[in-house]
Amino acid sequence: MNQIPATEARTLHIQILRHNPSDPQSEPRLQSFEVEEADTMTLFIALNDIRENQDPSLQFDFVCRAGICGSCGMIINGRPGLACRTLTKDLPQHITLAPLPAFELIGDLSVDTGKWMRGMSEQLETWVHNQGLEQTDISALEQPMEQALADEIYELERCIECGCCIAACGTAQMREDFAGAVGLNQITRFRLDPRDERSDADFYQLVGNDSGVFGCMTLLGCEDMCPKELPLAAQIAFLRRRMVSTRS
Repeated sequence: MNQIPATEARTLHIQILRHNPSDPQSEPRLQSFEVEEADTMTLFIALNDIRENQDPSLQFDFVCRAGICGSCGMIINGRPGLACRTLTKDLPQHITLAPLPAFELIGDLSVDTGKWMRGMSEQLETWVHNQGLEQTDISALEQPMEQALADEIYELERCIECGCCIAACGTAQMREDFAGAVGLNQITRFRLDPRDERSDADFYQLVGNDSGVFGCMTLLGCEDMCPKELPLAAQIAFLRRRMVSTRS
């Protein structure tokens, strides 16, 4: 029986944009590393190899390593993605990594997405607005929800707030107050929630402007780069139609 020859292992050439903004002596620069590729290697594994064996000062974030927490978002060869879900075999031998734009840089590949997400949440008031929630009898608050509606809400809840959609958004690079696909996705989610007492007019006050649905240029970068493959462009289009109807 003829055996299929094993694929020759590659030496990956990884360039990483290095900069520590807390160090006044630090200047942005590209630093090159070489890593021997292994079977099923992800960028997360390659970065850990670099930090453990070559440069312990390299900064990048991770928590779950399963594409759930969104911590390891970065620019991979010019495109936003998650390091833990990116197989090196799907990339060329030469790889360039940079931090996600639009977020405060902590150092190297680490950015503060949490600060941006908190500001967006406060701007859009992304929590259930219901006077009855002040009651102490929990059983009186929860009402059965139709399964189809619950599934629709759950689909929107799959967002992990990784920041990839913001990094891929042209409007977000030009307007610091733009809610982005992640924010507009949350507005759609709360608009569907039967517990939320707000009207379309209330939501219009939040996103019926250039910082909301009318700022979107429909470049589709958010949906193309979403690691959870959420229908972000469709949700924004739906919300825009509702806001136009409300304004009219």
